[in-house]
Formats: sequence, structure tokens, C-alpha cells
Amino acid sequence: GRDRKPNALVQVAVIDPHTQHLVTQACTEIVEANKDPLFLTGVTFPSEYPASPETLVKLTVYDAKDKSQESVSKYNFLGSATFSVGDLLRAKDERLTLSLRSSDGVCAAGAVVVSRLKMGEMEEVDVDHITADIPSQKVRLTGRSKSLHPARLMFKNPVCKVYRFQTVDSKWMLVREQMEECTLSFSIPKQLLSLYIQEDMNRVQDLRELGELSPHWDNLRKEVMTRYGGTISSYQETLADLDKITGRSFKPSCCKAQKSLEFIPINLHTQRMRVTCPIKTDAFYDIVTVGAPAAHFQGFKFGGLQRLLSRYEAEKKSTAYQCIYYSPEHTAKAQEVLSTMSLLQPLITSLADQLLQAAQEHSSTGLKNVLKNLSDKTELFVHTLKDELVKSALLALHAAQPGYVSKNQKQTPAQAGEGGTLPLKHQDSIPHHKEYDEEEWDRVWANVAKCLNCVIAMVDKLQEEDNTRQEPIPDQQLADVITSHNPGAWREQLCPLVTRLKDCVMEVAEKARKAMTFVLLQEAACSIPQGFLLQQRRDVVFSQALAALVCGFVMRLYAGIEDSRFLRQLHLVGLVAQFESLLSTYSEEIGMLEDMEVGISDLQRVVFKITEAKTDELSDLQPLVCGRRDHFTVEVPLPRLVFQTLPGEIKEGKPLQVFPVLFNVGINEQQTIAERFGDISLQERINQRNFEILEAYFKSLSEKVPLECLPCFQTQTDIKELLETLGQNVVTKKRKNVEILWIAGTICRRLNGIRFTSCKSAKDRTSMSVTLEQCALLRDEHQLSKDFFIRALDCMRSRLTQGDIGQWEDPEAGAVTENKPASRHFYPIALLLVSSHLLVVWLILSLVFLLAKYQ
Repeated sequence: GRDRKPNALVQVAVIDPHTQHLVTQACTEIVEANKDPLFLTGVTFPSEYPASPETLVKLTVYDAKDKSQESVSKYNFLGSATFSVGDLLRAKDERLTLSLRSSDGVCAAGAVVVSRLKMGEMEEVDVDHITADIPSQKVRLTGRSKSLHPARLMFKNPVCKVYRFQTVDSKWMLVREQMEECTLSFSIPKQLLSLYIQEDMNRVQDLRELGELSPHWDNLRKEVMTRYGGTISSYQETLADLDKITGRSFKPSCCKAQKSLEFIPINLHTQRMRVTCPIKTDAFYDIVTVGAPAAHFQGFKFGGLQRLLSRYEAEKKSTAYQCIYYSPEHTAKAQEVLSTMSLLQPLITSLADQLLQAAQEHSSTGLKNVLKNLSDKTELFVHTLKDELVKSALLALHAAQPGYVSKNQKQTPAQAGEGGTLPLKHQDSIPHHKEYDEEEWDRVWANVAKCLNCVIAMVDKLQEEDNTRQEPIPDQQLADVITSHNPGAWREQLCPLVTRLKDCVMEVAEKARKAMTFVLLQEAACSIPQGFLLQQRRDVVFSQALAALVCGFVMRLYAGIEDSRFLRQLHLVGLVAQFESLLSTYSEEIGMLEDMEVGISDLQRVVFKITEAKTDELSDLQPLVCGRRDHFTVEVPLPRLVFQTLPGEIKEGKPLQVFPVLFNVGINEQQTIAERFGDISLQERINQRNFEILEAYFKSLSEKVPLECLPCFQTQTDIKELLETLGQNVVTKKRKNVEILWIAGTICRRLNGIRFTSCKSAKDRTSMSVTLEQCALLRDEHQLSKDFFIRALDCMRSRLTQGDIGQWEDPEAGAVTENKPASRHFYPIALLLVSSHLLVVWLILSLVFLLAKYQ
């Protein structure tokens, strides 16, 4: 610069030696007013660009005199230099000295620092995919199998950035950011849609099998089945639309209100920051960024799920005049009974067949083991059906059948309602019809227990015979159960009793299934049409939340796959999943937060299981979702060699729990309005409730796992102390109390948890939070120099360093280049810090102007 010190930045481009085509690679940050600038931003060469020795690299230096310009082409061109990759490889002392020439012949000297770093864990890949990162075990881990990298299937399109920052002792650390898209954004919602469709189709079939009902109930059933049919058709159409989408692996924010993509999370990405520091071993920090799970297509005119569900439950109770009202607890219990029966009935049948097989083989040990399992499962089955709800529902179903006449109340034909029933009245509790034989149901499920006792008695007798090897001596106690006994094969003696047990279980299950289906019919009939619309909204929100959770779980699992302490914590207690939300409690974002609250809470119904993949092919390593709305299981397959190293409890299929917690603090100008003129009670309630969940998780963890198993950090603050501080901040009335988010995030990392950050679209506010957290970690854990903190933050937040450089023209050739897909992270937010104050000033001035005008 002739008249002043330039605001320099360097643009890096790659020139294909064959086509001579210029491809923009990256930009450094802007170093202000410095004729000898030191750039902190590095450049990496991804696999999509050839890195042969003949490949040319072009550096173009600009003066960002007017920094408000968002395009590099608007800056003043200062000079350029070109060199080859071969020059880099031959560079001595890890420096390549260059001469930059400008258009008017002015020369300047510069140098490129060359770092030959293998940042990835596997040599056959060019980027640091999400995988195991225990430094001391890299060689052993990477030598197993290339299929250890399921990240190549689930994480794609990496964007890598490298920086070097100075530490407090004047040494240099290397920081690498890598952001990737996650294919689970689409695969998990598609699996969920298939499960929703199948569950609703099964519900329709159950309604058909209720049998003949009186005209009133039959009409309600038809209406409910029509509603289910509409939901099924809508979901099938959405699934078909998603199946047509190819190549895309995330939903951009501009599509958040698109109907065909409403089940897909917004901007779901993973981000890893790896730090190479001279004073300690390499470390990495993971985070998942995603737009707040919310039903954007359905809108927020009447609020979000939390408010809509509360209002709906109150209205349903007061207006359910044509059906029997069951509370949400009873409805949930009915779904639980159906789910338990669907699991236990086939299991009991299978165990009964195994018992006969053991008898066929004359295996005394086999008989004993199978009988124990059969006895446990049958007792659990009977215990489930002894619930009062099942009996009451059976009585109500009996009353809904044609020709029902009360035995205790006389009625004339004129008084009778349709189908011979009394006129229906709204009931606030479960009905009890004394005219029905209440002992019949008790006898039915009691027969199951009697049949089981007979089987146990016979097995005891057979084992006694096997032990004594003598003719059986008549036993009075056994004779009460078995009237006659002919010596013969074990299977022949057991078969009639086992068959009777299976028949009784089937009969009981059929009656209970009809009873619980009738309860759910009341729930559906009382909620037409609002209940179906709310269920669809809840399905949409849950789908987005689950996709993010599975992404985070897989990322965390592969990061700690060889950490025995982490795996111990995983199967003994489970993991905490901390969702950090930056939504305001104002306008539409209130509805988004209400949606998100319910969606995150519903994740408590999810468990994970680690399974052995059928093959080591990448297609067999895709997470699978199974279950129904009240309980989902996510199976995460691992390659055989990796699976064999896991603890026995995990290999045996033990369900792994995840404890989701949500903390929200609004930080934008809309939150300023909400705090001064609105209501923030929703945010306060969410933070208080989830603090209690986090506190309970830590208590359970400290009881089952030694705290020495948790990761070590430079900051030695005790977790109990952090929890106490968090609890104090949660109840403190303080505007934009971001300390809540800071402390919750710190606790999550200290507890080996999974970190998520969200705002409306996972762009501006999310990127600000992520970059600030990363710089704070560099400062606290890796001794980042205070003088470099702001510069490091500016580098990470600079739009130019993140590939968002748009189309530009070569100042020397004038050719338009291809632009690399831009990262959706790290947007500048210079006005964010002052916008709230500007807004307040504007409001005050407006009021003064209006008062003066009318006065």
C-alpha cells in the first residue's frame, strides 16, 4: 500500500494442470493495517482436488480497503504468486519463499509455512472422518478393517479448515475444524415414516377386529378409521417424495417450511475441532448443530406442541360427550399394555416350544433353564394384565356391543338408546358396569397361572424321575394336578400342558388387545380432528429430534469405541445428551421452543442397542430404528472385529439409555423485547425442569461409576460445584443469562455427553455459539494466548475463510471460476452485540416523536 498500511488477505486457488481451470479453494482472514501480516488461516487439500506435483497453486493478495464488501472481487488487487505442489514437497526448512508481483510491476516477498500433517486416523482417507481417536491406539485400530469407517457412509462432504494460534508460552498450536453433513438426516426420518405407517395400519386392523358394535360406536369406529387412513396416505406420499430425493444429505434452512421435507431436520451437521499442541497430546471436541426441531410447515399461529397439547387435553375432557373419557395416563397405559403383550406373547410361545425341544432331547439342564425363563415371562405377562384398566375396558367394550341390557337397571324401549344402550353421557372416569360378570376376566388370566403351575409340576416330576431313575411313586400333591400318569417320553407328557398354556395365553392376549384397542378408540374418537393433527405434528418434531440424536450417538460411540471407561459408563448408566437452544421467547420462536421442548422430552422413549453387523459392507452399518410411538429402539451395527472388543453387557444387547436435557437462553434482539415487555416463564420452566434431570443423572452416575472414569480437563472445577452454580443461575432472574448455557455445556463435556447446539435454522446464532465455545476451549484447555483470542474468534467466524466467497474473477486472466460449496457456519455478526441497544433507542425515539406529534 502506498498511502497506508493495507488490510491484507490472501485468496488461494488450485489450477488443474490439464484443463488450466482455476478453482477457488479458500481465503485467509483479513489482517488489518499491517505491511508484514501474519495469517493464522491455513489451507488443506481435500480429495476432490488432484494433489499431484504438477498441480499449481495460486495465491492472490488483496487489500480489503472497504471491509463491508462481501465479495473478494470488490477488493483492491495487490499481487499474486503461483507455485506447484512439487515446490511445496521440495521446500526446505518447512518454508517456501515466494515473490508476489502486481500488475504494475511492484514486487513483494512472502513465504508459505508447510506442515506435513496426517490429521486423519486412516491413511486411505484424505480427511479426518468421525472414528475412534485414542492417540495411543491409532495403529492397532486402523489396522483392523477399512469398514471401521462407517463415517464414509453416514458423514460426507467435509469442509476442513486449519489455523495456527499462539499459546501463552509463545509456541504454536495447530487447530483443525472439520464440518460434515450427515446422511442420517434422511435415513432416520424415512425409517420412522415406515414405522408410523405400519403402526397406524395395525391400529386400523385392530379396530376392524373389535367385532360387532352398536350403531353409535360403529359410526365412531368408521370415522376414526377414516382419519387413520388419511394420515397413512399423507405419510406414504411424504415417504415417496423422500425416496425420489438423491444426492442431498441435509435440509437447508430455505426449505424448512416445505411439506415434503417437514420430517427432515434443518441443517444437521457435525463439527469436530482437533487441536495439536506442543504441551499436551492431541485433543478433539465434537458438537452437533441442527435447527430447532419444530413443525415449520404447520406454523405457529396457535403456539407449539406444549401449549397445544395442554389446551387440547382440557377441551377434550369438557367436550367428549359422545365417548368415554380416558385420561392421558390411562391412554399411555393402554399403549404400554399393547406393546408389552406384542413382545411377551411371541416370546412365551417361543419359550414353550424350546421347552418341548429340551424335553425331546431329555435335557434336564435345558428344561430347568428354559422353564425359568418361561416362568419369568409368563408371570410378567399375568402381572401386566391384572391392571384394573384392562378389566374396566372389557366391561365398557361389552356395553358397547349390540343387544346390551343392564341387569341392574330396568329400561323401556323408549328409554333405550341405539343398539339397546342407554343414552350416552360424558364420563369423567373409567366406567364400571356391575351387570357384567366381573369374575370372568379374573378367571381367564388366572387360568394362565394355573397352566404354568401344571407345567412346572410336570417338569419337577420328570426331573425327579431322572434323578432317582426309579418308577414314579404316586404323590398326592401331584395327583391333584395330574389325574393320571402313564410313563413315556418327556415330550409326550409335557405337550398337552404346554399346548394348554399357549392357548390360554393366546385367549387372554386377544381379549386384552380388544380391550386396549377400545380404550384407544375412545381417545381417537374424543380427539377428532384435533388429536390427529397434533399427533402428526408430534411425529414431525420427534423425527427431527431423533435424527439429530442418532447422529450424535453414532459420532460419540465411534469417538470412544476403545475407551473402556466410556463403554462402562455407557452400559451402566447411559449418556446425557445436552441440547443448547438459542431461541427467543417472542413471536413465532415461542412456538418453536414449545415444539422443541416436547420433541426433546419424547427422546426419553428411545434406547440404543449395539449389534454385530451381518457383513463389513458399509450398507450393513446403517443404524436401524424399530418399535412404535411409545417406545423406539435404535440398533447401531458395528463391524465384527470391533464388536468383539466390546464389554459383554453391550454385546448381549443390553438397552443403552440416553438422557436428553434442554437448556434455552434467547440472545437476539427479540429476546430483549420478551424480557422487557413479554413473558419468559416458558424458558425458566424448561431450564428448571431439565436441571433436575441433569442433577438426577449425575447422582445415578456417581453411584454406579467412579468419577475417575470421567475425562480429565485442565479446569479442575468439581462437577458438583458446577451443578450447584448451574442450579443458582437457573433460578436467578437475569437477562440473557448465557452462563446457564456455558455451565451446562461444560458439565456435558465433563460427563462424556453429547453436545447439540440449535437456533431457528442452525446458522447465525448457532455459529456464534460454536465458535465462541471453541475459542474458550482453546483458551482454557490449551493455553491460547489472550492476545490471539479475538483474532482466533475472527478467523473462525470470517465468512471468507469458510469458503463463502462467491464467484470471483481472476484479476489477471478475468476468467470466472467455479465456487466451492459454501459452509453454512460462521456468519459475521457485528451488529448482534449492539442491535438490542439500537432497538431500545429506536423505540424511545419513536415514542418521543409520537408524543410530540399528537401534543
